Formats: sequence, C-alpha cells, structure tokens
Amino acid sequence: MYIVIMGGGRVGLALANLLIENGQDITLIESDETLCADIASELDALVICGNGTNSKLLEETNIEDADYFIATTGNDEANLLSCILVRKYDVPNIIARVSNPDHEEAFKEVGIDHVISPETAAAAQLQKLVTRPNAAELMTLGEGDAEILDMTITNDRIVGKRYKDISPTKDYIIISTYESGKLVIPQPNDTVTRGAKVTVLVRRGTFKKVSKKLGQ
Repeated sequence: MYIVIMGGGRVGLALANLLIENGQDITLIESDETLCADIASELDALVICGNGTNSKLLEETNIEDADYFIATTGNDEANLLSCILVRKYDVPNIIARVSNPDHEEAFKEVGIDHVISPETAAAAQLQKLVTRPNAAELMTLGEGDAEILDMTITNDRIVGKRYKDISPTKDYIIISTYESGKLVIPQPNDTVTRGAKVTVLVRRGTFKKVSKKLGQ
C-alpha cells in the first residue's frame, strides 16, 4: 500500500516507522525545515518539506495514487483543511488526528469519518488499566459491539471443567489459549487450568460478568 502521512511529530513519525516495518510505501510531509531534515536522515521513506494544505505539494506526493492519507499534526485546522483537499483526489481512506475532541464533529460534517483523538484514546486506555487490571484489550469489533481480550483464568469454580462446559455462551466465547507460549485452539474436551491465559471474544456490556466468570 502507498500511504501519505502529514506531520512529522511524535505521532506521525512513530506511525511512519511502524508502517515501514510492516512493508508499506510511505511519503511523509513536514512543514518544519529543521524537523524535516532530521526525519529525512533517519526515516526510510520519501520526506517532503512543505505544507500539506497546499494542493501543489500534495500532487508532488502523487496523492492520487495513495491508498491512505493520514493527517497527524497537532493542529486540528491544518488537519481538517488537508483532508478536505485530499478528498478531491479520490483517496479511498482518509484518517485525521484530532487534538480537541470538540472538533471531531466538524471533520465528520465534511465527510471525514475516520477521526482519532490520541488524548481520548490514552485516557480510555488508562481507564481500562484501572477498571480491567486482569484483561488486555486486543481489538474492538464493529461499532464497539464486541471486544477481543486477553484474560487469565483464576476462578477455581471453573478450573478442572472442560472448555465445552464454559464456552461458548451468549456473552463470550474463548477463542484460544496458550501453552508454553504457543497459541492453541482449545478443544471441547480440553480441561481448564488455573492461570491459563485465554483470548476471549466478549459481547459489549458484559465484561464485568465475563470477568467474574473467568477471573474470580
């Protein structure tokens, strides 16, 4: 995939490095000349120094060939304007970072549906670390209809039972477990062991019930 990223700050640079490690073709736009030079020396990608709210500069990135355009600067107005400009090039996927959650509606009103607030996401993750100390979130499905979580079985009431006796239910299904660090698909007659680390698909709104079932 070809991905154009606007913004070479911490978010944009970290994202670019992750995508490059994943084998993606990246072009990064950064307006600060000093930062631009530093990034160009360390990033295995094309780095263009300039303003991503300029149509001519966007065309220099071959924006019409991009599969994704991602605006990651800390300036919501610049991100919004660049996303509006990019829409005319029929880029199939446009994603914007929003620093102020109050601005999210403005992005959606102009047709930018993929809006990410790192500050809000970080706060939500911290909240989950406090309220879900025994579970690690791996993925959210659909529009938050379900989550895939890593959990540890510590409820002695289910230890020794067969997996088919505890899963699936209307609230969750145990997808996998781990043995000696290797992922294993539990078979119906396999026995549940205390301390087993399992990956669980959990229906929205049932985490507390599932946590109590598996972890207490």
